[in-house]
Amino acid sequence: MNAHTEARPPFPPFTRETAIQKVRMAENAWNNRDPERVALAYTMGSRWRNRAEFPVGREQIIAFLTRKWAKELEYRLIKELWAFDGNRIAVRFAYEWRDENDSWCRSYGNENWEFDEQGLMRTRYASINDLPITEAERKFHWPQGNRPDDYPGLSDLGL
Repeated sequence: MNAHTEARPPFPPFTRETAIQKVRMAENAWNNRDPERVALAYTMGSRWRNRAEFPVGREQIIAFLTRKWAKELEYRLIKELWAFDGNRIAVRFAYEWRDENDSWCRSYGNENWEFDEQGLMRTRYASINDLPITEAERKFHWPQGNRPDDYPGLSDLGL
C-alpha cells in the first residue's frame, strides 16, 4: 500500500460513535508499543507537538516512539474522547509507566488531533504532565497490550 492509497477508517466527518472508535483504535495501537505500526495511522508528513519535541513525518515519529517506550517501561494507556467536530478530535488521557529504577509515574494529558480525508492523522498536539506515584497507587493493572473492553475508563477510575 502506498501513501496515495492508504486509508484508516473511520473517516471524517466524525460522529460520536466513530470518534469514540477512532480514540479506542489509537489507544490500542499505543498500548501495543509497536512504533512502526503506530506510525501508519499518521500521514507521511504528520506534524506533532509532544511536550517539547516536534516530530515531523513517520520516520521521526518512529524514532520518537522508540525512544519513548525504551524509557517508559510497563506502559499502559487509557484515552477518552473529550470533544469532536468534523475532522478533529480532542482527547484526554492518562498512562502509567515505570523507569529503569522502578520508580512509577502517571502521566496526564490532552491531545488535539486533525485528520485528512483518508482518516490519517495529520496533526497531533499533546500537552502532558507527570505525577510520581507509588506502585500501590497504580490503577492500570491489565496484561501488556490492549486494555480489556470491560476495564474501567478514565472517568470510571476518577481520573
